Amino acid sequence: MGAEGVMDGHFVFTYGTLKRGFSNHSLIQELVCAGDASFVGEARTTCRLPLVCGPYRVPFLLNFPGAGEHVAGELYAVSPRGIARMDELEGTRRGHYERLPISVALLGHPVSPKVEVAAEAYYAHPSYAGELWRRSEERGYAGYSEKEAMGYVKRKDRPQDITFLEQIRLFVSSPSPQTQT
Repeated sequence: MGAEGVMDGHFVFTYGTLKRGFSNHSLIQELVCAGDASFVGEARTTCRLPLVCGPYRVPFLLNFPGAGEHVAGELYAVSPRGIARMDELEGTRRGHYERLPISVALLGHPVSPKVEVAAEAYYAHPSYAGELWRRSEERGYAGYSEKEAMGYVKRKDRPQDITFLEQIRLFVSSPSPQTQT
């Protein structure tokens, strides 16, 4: 994506399955090939936020500043067309996630080792975020790595007879594990 595309687009902080090496990164790759996204760098949230796993080990960032950890992820510059594709994947119109502002520190910048960037991220929808936080026993992760993703189930392999929101409701109403793995 050229400088003009970056100026017209958004910075998006990815922390879960959209990151390199994870199941939904193919969307980012498509956007990069189409000129609708470019990798900016590794980043970390400037404030502490909870990152938890929901049903099928799906990662959720919760909009509870001050709780959780400084979450590691990747920063991308994304065009408006790319944002629309990401919104569709993240189910923003279906109440799965909401795209909101976030401040991240770009790590390893050649001029300064830590540069703050105003970006956006996909947060768990507030209709169930609190329940996810309680279900995780108010403990979150500092990043979504292969360990946290172990047991992740791709969307196509999940039950198709109930909606994702129904799957979340079932998950949060089930007993909490003694420890997060």
